[in-house]
Amino acid sequence: MIRTGKKMMSLLMAGTLVVGSTTALSACGSKSSDEVVTLDVFSQTANYSGMQVGWMADVLKEKFNVELNIIPDGSGVLSTRMENGDLGDIVVWGSDGDSYASAVEAGLLFDWNEDDLLTNYGSYIEENMPDALAKNQGITEQITDGESDTLYGFASGVATSSEDHQSFFYNWDVRWDLYKELGYPEVKDLDDFLQLMKDMKKICPTDDSGNKTYAASLWSDWDDSMVMYVKATASAYYGYDEMGIGLYDPTTGEYHGALEEDGPYLEMLKFFNKLYQNDLLDPDSMTQTYDKMTEKVQNGGVFFSIFNYSGSLAYNKEAHTSEGKMMYCLKPEEATPLVYGMSTQGGTRITSIGANTEYPELCMEIINYLCTPEGSMTARYGPKGETWDYDDEGNTYFTDLGKQCNSNGETQMTEHDGTFNDGSLQAGIETWSIDAENPDSNGETYNSDNWKSNVSEAETEIEQDWRDYNGVDTITEYFEKGSYTVSPGSSFSLATKSEELKTAWSQVTSEIKTSSWKAMYAKTDAEYEKIVNKMIEKADAYGYQDCLEWLEDQAALRRQTELEEASD
Repeated sequence: MIRTGKKMMSLLMAGTLVVGSTTALSACGSKSSDEVVTLDVFSQTANYSGMQVGWMADVLKEKFNVELNIIPDGSGVLSTRMENGDLGDIVVWGSDGDSYASAVEAGLLFDWNEDDLLTNYGSYIEENMPDALAKNQGITEQITDGESDTLYGFASGVATSSEDHQSFFYNWDVRWDLYKELGYPEVKDLDDFLQLMKDMKKICPTDDSGNKTYAASLWSDWDDSMVMYVKATASAYYGYDEMGIGLYDPTTGEYHGALEEDGPYLEMLKFFNKLYQNDLLDPDSMTQTYDKMTEKVQNGGVFFSIFNYSGSLAYNKEAHTSEGKMMYCLKPEEATPLVYGMSTQGGTRITSIGANTEYPELCMEIINYLCTPEGSMTARYGPKGETWDYDDEGNTYFTDLGKQCNSNGETQMTEHDGTFNDGSLQAGIETWSIDAENPDSNGETYNSDNWKSNVSEAETEIEQDWRDYNGVDTITEYFEKGSYTVSPGSSFSLATKSEELKTAWSQVTSEIKTSSWKAMYAKTDAEYEKIVNKMIEKADAYGYQDCLEWLEDQAALRRQTELEEASD
C-alpha cells in the first residue's frame, strides 16, 4: 500500500502520464505541463556533483519536464544514505558487489516488475535486453540464497551479440611525434618503454606552458581495492582482468593476488616507482583529481597513457595536430592488452531505482529513453539534428557542430548554454555497449570511430605517419594485427562476502592502496622494498590470506561459468 500511494502521488505530480508500450519511445509520457520534477541520481560512477546543466538538461526538460541532481559517492555518502533508508530516485552502482548486495538485502531498491512498471514504462528495455534483465535476477537469487529473483535493474555495456569484442581502450598512447623524432626505437618490453620515456624527456623537457613534462600523470580518486592505474597497467600489459584484490587471467583462469611475489601488480608498482626515481612520474599523481590530470595531458605535459581517454582523446586537438604533434598507440611488442568480450548480459555497473522514490514511472521512462537508439546516441554525442543525424541511406554522421564537439569537448553549443562537455550527461548511466549495433542505422554501431562517414583519409601528416609506419588505417586494425587477450563476457559476479570477510577486506584494501602510493614515491630501491615488505606484513595481519583464498575460489567459479557459457 505504501508504494501504491507513492505511485499515485507520482501520477498526480508528473501530470499526464501516458500508459503503454509506446510511452518511452515517444519520450514524453511523464512530461508535466506545469511543474518541473527534480530527481536525485546517486551515482558511484559520477565525477560531478550538482544539477545537470547544458544541452542534456535541456533535452531532459523538453522530453520529461525533469531536472537531475547528481550525487556522487564520496567518503561516507553511501553509508549515510543507506542508514537514512533513501538512496535517491535513480541509483547507479559501480559494480554488482557488496554495496549493491547490501542495498538489495536492506530493501532499498525498487522492484521493476511491481505493478508492471517495466512493461508499462520500460518497454524498450524489456523487449531488447532480456539477457541483461535475467542476469540481474540471477544476481538477486545469489544474494538472497535463492529466496528471491526480484528484478532491480540491468548492467551497463549491453551488447546486441556476444560473438565479438569491444573496442580497445588500453591503447598505450604515446607522443608519436616525439617517437618519430627519436627515430622509431624498438620497444619490446617495459624496460624499453622506460628508456623511451627517458629519451622523450631529454628532447621535450617542458610542456606548452613551460612546466616540467613527465612520462605519466596519474590520479587516485578512482582507486578501489587497489591503485587503479597500477592494476590497469597489468591489464594493458598481460591481459589480466581486475578481480577484487588481484588479477584474473581469462585465458587460463589463474588468479594472481595483488601481493604475489613477482606478480603482475607488484611488477607494475615497481615500474611506476622506476618512473618516479627517474623524475618521470608526476609528483602530484597521488593527490590530484582526474580533471587536473586531464589538464596536464591537454597541455602537453604527459608522454604516455594506458587509456585512450587520458591520452589521445585528451591531447589530439587541432592546436597540437596542426603543429605535427599527436598521441597514438605504441604497444610494447610483448604486451597483450585486455579487451572485453561483448555480452548481451552486460557488465557489472548496474542502473536501478531507489525504493523510496515518489516517481518510479518517471525514473523508468528516463532510463528506458537512454536505452533507445536515439537516447543512447544523444547521451553520447548530443541532440539529434544538432550534432548528429542519419543520411538518406541510414548511415550515421556528425554535423559540422558535432565534428567540432567530438574533436574538442570545449566547443560552445549553439542552441544551449555552455560547452559540449558542460552539457554531457553527468550521471554515469551506461546502457548499450558503444560497440553494440544501432538498429536505427544502416548496420553501424554506436561507436563513431567506425561510422562510414568517419573512416577517411588521415587528417594530418603526423596521423599519416602513424598509419604508414604501422601499416594500418585504424586503431582496431593496429591491435588486431598484434597480440591481445579477450576477457569473455559471462553471467558471473562475485558472491556476497561474510561480515567477517568484509571487515578484513576493508582493512586489507586500505593498506594496499595507502602503501602502494608510498612505495611508488620511494626514492631508492631499498626504501621501496622496505615499504612493500611492510605492506605485505600488515596486509597479512589484517587477513589478506583469507581474502585471497575466497578470491581463488571465486576465480574458479568464474572460469567454470565462462567455459560452460562458451560451450552453449
